[in-house]
Amino acid sequence: MTSQSPLATEDTSPPRPEGSGGDGGLQAGLKNRHLSMIAIGGVIGAGLFVGSGSGIAAAGPAILISYALVGAMVVLVMRMLGEMAAARPTSGSFSAYADQALGRWAGFSIGWLYWFFWVVVLAVEATAGAKILNGWIPGVPQWGWALIVMLVLTAVNLAAVGSYGEFEFWFAGIKVVAIGAFVIVGLLAVFGVLPGSDNPGNGFGHLTDAGGFFPEGPGAILTGVLMVVFSFMGSEIVTLAAGESEDPQKAVTRATNSVIWRIGIFYLGSIFVVLTLLPWNDGSILKDGSYVAALNSIGIPHAGQVMDVIVLTAVLSCLNSGLYTASRMAFSLGRRGDAPKAFARTTSRGVPRVAILGSVVFGFLAVWFNYQWPDTVFDFLLNSSGAVALFVWLVICFTQLRMRGIILREQPEKLVVKMWLFPYLTWATIAMISFVLVYMLTDDAGREQVLLSLLVAVFVVVFSLVRERVRPRTGR
Repeated sequence: MTSQSPLATEDTSPPRPEGSGGDGGLQAGLKNRHLSMIAIGGVIGAGLFVGSGSGIAAAGPAILISYALVGAMVVLVMRMLGEMAAARPTSGSFSAYADQALGRWAGFSIGWLYWFFWVVVLAVEATAGAKILNGWIPGVPQWGWALIVMLVLTAVNLAAVGSYGEFEFWFAGIKVVAIGAFVIVGLLAVFGVLPGSDNPGNGFGHLTDAGGFFPEGPGAILTGVLMVVFSFMGSEIVTLAAGESEDPQKAVTRATNSVIWRIGIFYLGSIFVVLTLLPWNDGSILKDGSYVAALNSIGIPHAGQVMDVIVLTAVLSCLNSGLYTASRMAFSLGRRGDAPKAFARTTSRGVPRVAILGSVVFGFLAVWFNYQWPDTVFDFLLNSSGAVALFVWLVICFTQLRMRGIILREQPEKLVVKMWLFPYLTWATIAMISFVLVYMLTDDAGREQVLLSLLVAVFVVVFSLVRERVRPRTGR
């Protein structure tokens, strides 16, 4: 290592042997414990803590069905992605697979859309974290905290992939422990066996005692689906990180197999506890947030401050993973000639420095837009990336339909993770995602997100197709 130049240089080393980890110039700096925690924590976004109260208010106890439906959709998508990632782990993940299975235009388009999604998320999470920190230390302005948070996490990602992994290990660990403790303590209070609890312990009574299980009607389930679907984004990060792990195939297989219980405990379990501790129409759920309201009902002192710490942890974790994910997607696009070549260069530590800096610059710009023009420019960025998550999942489905045959022809021994009931469940998942997109068009907020996201997607696809036609003529 010490003999290599510290300057960023394009990797020209020969291909690594199977199982050695790493992807191109990247290094296998992520340990198994890092991958395990990234897989577990990846499905726990700040949206679960912050946005669940609105879903409960819209659908009542039936929001559990909304979470279950979206959770099932994510499990199926992750199974498809796991099949491809276990066979061919790479930092480009589904973008690289779409490139192979559907064509250069598909890999280019979904890769850049995914990158766009995460750099906008950087601005959202930096602003959310800044608000919490500003509340604790008001002497530093919000924009100052946003800048500090972005600079610190940029430094973490520039140091080495192991720094990202270590940071995420501890921050994801805090999220996991917090939700696990919440579920256990909450269930004890629900059944009236928690010592010193202020909650009356009504068992499952609150699921039906305020207008029944469907107080807003069965149709509210679909409204709930629209409100919770985006809080699941991030579960696919582990397949990008696998390219920099010691044993990619094992890491992806383990993450794919565990996604069911992760969603079951962290999403369904925690929301179930909230709904059994309080009536769904309790005003404190919207006023204080669902988790704070639940903790207050038990009598946990300083519940708001405790939840602020947990939400800040989730925000920093999401920021860290967002920067990592955006930079690795940019790196992969650079390697395939779909982004500037500089994005594909790595330092002697295996860090794609230019890809990281390129991503964070756009993130800084988006933060600035959020403070300068929150209701115009930033609102456009937010809405135009809003439905990208669903587009990504849809592309994963179509890619897997083609990749199964490619893997069977070229590397059948690599097919260690298989999609259940192929191709029927794949087509069923495509139908589910398509239905959600169409249903969003009937919702005022959802309609704007779908149409603007579709507009950006069409622009990127058209650009990629024109680019492919021009490149042979120019010889580039």
